[in-house]
Amino acid sequence: MSPSQPRNPLHGITLEQIVTELSEGLGWEEMGRAVPVRCFTHDPSISSSLKFLRRTPWARAKVEELYLQFKGG
Repeated sequence: MSPSQPRNPLHGITLEQIVTELSEGLGWEEMGRAVPVRCFTHDPSISSSLKFLRRTPWARAKVEELYLQFKGG
């Protein structure tokens, strides 16, 4: 059983959910402007983005920050 994280606004939200919601809400072009990485700017897809973000902590942190701004959190 994992410990509760009441102060973590991303607790319980998967990276796939984050990327999916951002791509649907902002679009790939806007995501690429906010976080300029190839997986958003050149032939973007959910799967290629997930592979890259799971291997690249700094980019994942920027995407999580973008998500929180997008959700108003």
